[in-house]
Amino acid sequence: MTFLLEKLDQIKDRYEEIGALMADPAIATDSSRVSILAKEYASIEPIVSVYSKYLNVLNAKKDASDIIRQGNDQELIELAQDELAALEDKGLQLESELKNALIPKDPQDERNTFIEIRAAAGGDEAALFAADLYRMYIRYAQGKGWDVDLVDASETGIRGYKEIVFEIKGKGAFSRMKHESGTHRVQRIPVTESSGRLHTSTVTVAVLPEAEDVDIGIVDDELRIDIFHSGGAGGQNVNKVATAVRITHVPTGIMAVCQDERSQLRNKQKAMAVLKARLLAIAVQQQQKEISQDRKSQVGSGERSEKARTYNFPQDRITDHRIGLTVHSLQIVLEGDLDQIINPLIEWEQQQKLAFVK
Repeated sequence: MTFLLEKLDQIKDRYEEIGALMADPAIATDSSRVSILAKEYASIEPIVSVYSKYLNVLNAKKDASDIIRQGNDQELIELAQDELAALEDKGLQLESELKNALIPKDPQDERNTFIEIRAAAGGDEAALFAADLYRMYIRYAQGKGWDVDLVDASETGIRGYKEIVFEIKGKGAFSRMKHESGTHRVQRIPVTESSGRLHTSTVTVAVLPEAEDVDIGIVDDELRIDIFHSGGAGGQNVNKVATAVRITHVPTGIMAVCQDERSQLRNKQKAMAVLKARLLAIAVQQQQKEISQDRKSQVGSGERSEKARTYNFPQDRITDHRIGLTVHSLQIVLEGDLDQIINPLIEWEQQQKLAFVK
């Protein structure tokens, strides 16, 4: 706790320093600097507020301890003992709040997010489950009041998807959806299985935060842009005018396609946004020195043995293998009630980060 108090003292000193700076007439005329200072001031004000309450509790505990140690009035001592017990509980609560407040925040959490679902092992059954996951995410987004914007889809003839890319727009979308990244395994009897045999298939999900212009610098000379006709299931042209856009980042070979819009300009804008998100994902992964290839840490190879979550239909069971969570409400989750899985994942993530706050 000593390290924590030292860190909190530094934050409190900075808070007071910013307050003094904003009150300085020489700085008050610089609207740009005042805006930066005000943003930092507002971000640490809640921490300082809780810390002030915690310091008051510490002082009150000291006063109560002094009365118990030095007092002669038994009734007063008993009152101090009762107060000290209550202050101990209050102090522990505030300590927990302070630790949570100091957990490093992911700067990308509040962003919109692109989600890429791909059928992996399992053929047609994997493609059908990719469609199930897409429907589940749409319903979850609708429940949160978020917007969903389709970017690109490669359909199969059985209403499944070999691949589908879409964007979810809404405050905090990435903070919740990022926990969906990984390999999703499904165990069920396919509708095409006449013998009633249980199949295991996998689908990979990659979740990428929307990149801002300041995140990724792309030079026009590094891009190859191809225009072609949009195609539907079975390769049929669904648009007589060439509006589909494919953008390739030549240095990395990363590619993004959009053919959902009838406007070539809109398809180009959406494809560029996806490309930037993919390049940002690579940059973050390289910075963290975890991996060097796009989405590898999220989706693995798609093999059945690599899994983040399993959906077992015969047992009405969903198991998240990352935290050992099992729920027996598979159909309810597939209808969009994902919070019963995502909330425990967020709590687990916070606990992991909290372990580094001493």
